[in-house]
Amino acid sequence: MDFELNEDQSAILDAVSVLLDQHAGAARAIDLAPKAEYDHALEAALRDAGFLDVALGDQTGNLEAALVAESVARAGGVVASAAAALVGPNLTGRSLPGPIAIARTDPSRTGRSAPVRFAGHARTLLILDGDDARVATLDPADTEPTPSNYGYPMARVSRAALAGGERLGAGSGRRLTRWWRLAIAVETVGTMRAALETTVAYVKNRRQFGRAIGSFQAVQHRLAECAVLVEGSRWLAYEAAHASEAEKDLSRACEERAATAAAHATAAAGRIFAETHQLTGAMGFTREHDLHVWSMRLQALRLELDGLSGHRRALARARWGQSH
Repeated sequence: MDFELNEDQSAILDAVSVLLDQHAGAARAIDLAPKAEYDHALEAALRDAGFLDVALGDQTGNLEAALVAESVARAGGVVASAAAALVGPNLTGRSLPGPIAIARTDPSRTGRSAPVRFAGHARTLLILDGDDARVATLDPADTEPTPSNYGYPMARVSRAALAGGERLGAGSGRRLTRWWRLAIAVETVGTMRAALETTVAYVKNRRQFGRAIGSFQAVQHRLAECAVLVEGSRWLAYEAAHASEAEKDLSRACEERAATAAAHATAAAGRIFAETHQLTGAMGFTREHDLHVWSMRLQALRLELDGLSGHRRALARARWGQSH
């Protein structure tokens, strides 16, 4: 496929970048983190400008939604942009009240969910329950905030809340899983790009032995390998988003693309986390440096929806296994 951005896509990226320059960034994320706050102002700005509805547009679609969600993640936005722009519209065919959180029922039926990103602030909860999916209105009283160092506000959802909601019909569980995987891939790509850019800026300025450490060939090789991993993840995510326009059914090809994008991005995220922290040295491990805004989020994204092993199993099922 042709991955050159057209004029409309370039205009969307330019416009969302201007908005994010005004409302997002590392400093904003760091301000919100101590109280695990959600950036309602940023979500309102994105929604008012129409960026969270591009998947439903006549002239725009899922690739444009992926570009928006990636940009928000790259800017460190503390909003559920991928859930709002990609998952919700493709699961329900409509724009859902935000913030949006995505959770799974507990197979063991022991009670609360595992910690869920944005659940403590969400108005809408998308629930994956085996082969079914449901959409529910979430009351903050049904959540329990969970302390987290992962850069996102986290909370557990009560068993009662996970049992409620509107059922979305046959095949909805597979559809939610596919779009959730693509959302993870897109967010991971934006987060990795920012972590790598932050590290490149650091090694250009950090001097040792009378020269910038970024001038050492060993450092350049490691950064080049990281760049290849990030670019591969980015194009796989774009391909999965673009192909979904022509294949809105539950084909294995769609599931395979989403699982491939999520698996590659999640695997790359582990390498990006390790390399960016090593190359920024002791400073990169402190909260004084901006790297943690993105690197710690990579740790959360790597665990979501059963993580790398889950994405690889889904890929194997889509390519060789039986439909379920």
